[in-house]
Amino acid sequence: MFGACQSAALPSSSTVSPPSSRCHLFTASMALSKIAKTAFSRSQGRIASENCVHRMGLLRRGLPASQPYHTLLPSMMASDGFSRIRRADVFGVESRGISHTPSREYPPTAQAIEDDLYVEADDGARLPGLEPTKPGEKPRVVVLGTGWAGCRFLKGLDAKLYDIVCISPRNHMVFTPLLASTCVGTLEFRSVAEPVGRIQSALAGAPDSYFYLANCTGIDTDKHEVHCESVPGTGLPYDPYRFKVAYDKLVIAAGADPLTFGIKGVREHAMFLREVHHAQEIRRKLLLNLMLSESPGISEEEKKRLLHCVVIGGGPTGVEFSGELSDFIMRDVRQRYSHVKDHIQVTLIEANEILSSFDIGLRQYATNHLTKSGVRLVRGVVKEVLPEKILLSDGSCVPYGLLVWSTGVGPSEFVKSLDLPKAPGGRIGVDEWLRVPSVEDVFALGDCAGFLEHTGKPVLPALAQVAEREGKYLANMFNEIGKQNGGKAHCAGNITMGDPFVYRHLGSMASVGRYKALVDLRQSKDAKGISMAGFISWFIWRSAYLTRVVSWRNRFYVAVNWATTLVFGRDNSRIG
Repeated sequence: MFGACQSAALPSSSTVSPPSSRCHLFTASMALSKIAKTAFSRSQGRIASENCVHRMGLLRRGLPASQPYHTLLPSMMASDGFSRIRRADVFGVESRGISHTPSREYPPTAQAIEDDLYVEADDGARLPGLEPTKPGEKPRVVVLGTGWAGCRFLKGLDAKLYDIVCISPRNHMVFTPLLASTCVGTLEFRSVAEPVGRIQSALAGAPDSYFYLANCTGIDTDKHEVHCESVPGTGLPYDPYRFKVAYDKLVIAAGADPLTFGIKGVREHAMFLREVHHAQEIRRKLLLNLMLSESPGISEEEKKRLLHCVVIGGGPTGVEFSGELSDFIMRDVRQRYSHVKDHIQVTLIEANEILSSFDIGLRQYATNHLTKSGVRLVRGVVKEVLPEKILLSDGSCVPYGLLVWSTGVGPSEFVKSLDLPKAPGGRIGVDEWLRVPSVEDVFALGDCAGFLEHTGKPVLPALAQVAEREGKYLANMFNEIGKQNGGKAHCAGNITMGDPFVYRHLGSMASVGRYKALVDLRQSKDAKGISMAGFISWFIWRSAYLTRVVSWRNRFYVAVNWATTLVFGRDNSRIG
C-alpha cells in the first residue's frame, strides 16, 4: 500500500478532483510538500500557479497576528482542491502548558507539512511558550538558575501566592562545599546533588508551575518575557528548540563562570570544579592515570607526569581538593597501587598566599599541614597551559597528568550580554533591595549580582553563604509583596519593600585533609573573633556542613558515605 502511494502519478490537470481514498489524500499531501519546499528554497519560484506563489510568500513573510496561519492554511489548500485535508493546530502537542512542535511521522501527513512551513517561517513572534498571566490568575515568578541563591529563593517562595517557573540547564542544586570529596570517592555524587523538585515541590506538581531544562538566551524587559533555548542533544524535533516565557517578576540567579584571566590553553586543557560532571571528569581522569602508569614499558619520566596532580588556586576549593587528594594518596593509593605509589605527587600553585581571607595564624597552619601531607606548594603565576605541561611567568615548566583550575569566578557570557547596569567587576547591578533599578520587576542575586556604586556598599564575595542569605531575604520580600497584591507586573510601585538587604559574614571554614580543618569565625579580616585549627575544627566543619545539606535524604547519604570511607576506605572503581 505504501509503495503504491509513493509511485502514484499526480494528474497534470490544474483542477484536481476530491480524492476518494486515503492513498489519494497522501498523494496530494506529497505534492503540497514539494511545492512548499520549492517556494522557500528559491528566491525566484518556478511554480506554475501564481496563486500558489502568492500564498507561499505570505507564509514566508509571516501572516498577520489577527488571523493565524494555521487557520488560513486549510482554506488555501481547499481552494486548490485539497478540501478534505483536515485543519491542524500548529501547537498540536501540549506539555504541561508550554506548546511545542510535534515529532515527525512517516509517511508524512498534512500536519507534518504544516509544521515544516511553520518552522521555516522566520518570525520570532511565533515562538511557542507561556503567555502573560490573565486577571484572576496568580502572578508568575520566573527564576533563572538552580544555584545556592536560586534554590534558596525557590525554597522560601510561597507557591500559594505565585506560579513558579524555573529555567536552568541542570535540574538540581550542587552542595559545593562537599564537591571536592566526590572527586576521590569520599562521597558519592548523588550525596551532593539535590533535585530542584524536592526543594520546591510546586515545580513537580502544581498545575501552572514548571521546570524547564534550558538556557536563557535573552530577556525582553519591555514585553516582560525571557527567550530560552533547550539544552543541546535532547532529541527534540528541532535543535536548538526555542521558546519564550512571560513573567510578572523575574529573578536572575544565573551564577558565574570560572575565571581564567584570559590565559591561553586553560579552557582546553584544565578541569574546573564547579559542577557534578566536573567532579566526575576529575575522578575518571585521576583513576585512568593511575592505571595507565602501571602499564608495561612506561618510562619513569612518563609515570611521574601521569601521576602529577596540579591544582591552580589557593582558595578554599583548591586547598580542600589538595587535602582530599593527599588523604587519598596516603591511605588508598599507597595500599592499592603499590607499583607506582612513590611517583604520585600533588602540587598547589598560588600567585600570592593560600587562604588569603583567613587569619594569618590559620594560613601558616594550613601551609605546614599540607607540606607534611606531601603537597608541594609553589608560588607563581601561570603564563600558558599546554597539553602536558604548564609554563609559569618565571620561565619554569611544570608537567602534569591532571590539572584542576580553581582561581575564582567571574561574570558569565550570558550576564555580559544583558543590557542591564553593571556593578564593579561586571556583575548585574542591584540596589539595596536586590532590584535592577533601570528596569521594572527584575531582581538579581548570587554570584551574578553586585551592589551598584551609588549604594555605597561593596560588591559581596562569591560565597555560598552570601547567595543563600540573599535568596532567603528575597523570598521573604516576595511573600510580603504577594500578600499586598503586588505580585503582578507593574504593580509593585506603591508596595512597601521592607528593610534593605544587609549581609553579615558568619565566618569561614576549610578542610586541609587528614582529619584537620580551619575555622575562622571573624566577621572580617581585621575583626576579632574565634579562630582555631586541628581535629576539633575538623569535627565542627563536618558537623556544620552536615546540618546545611538541604534534605534529610542527602544528610543520610553523606553520613553513611563518611562512615563507609572510614571503615573500608575509598572506592577506586573507574566507571565510564
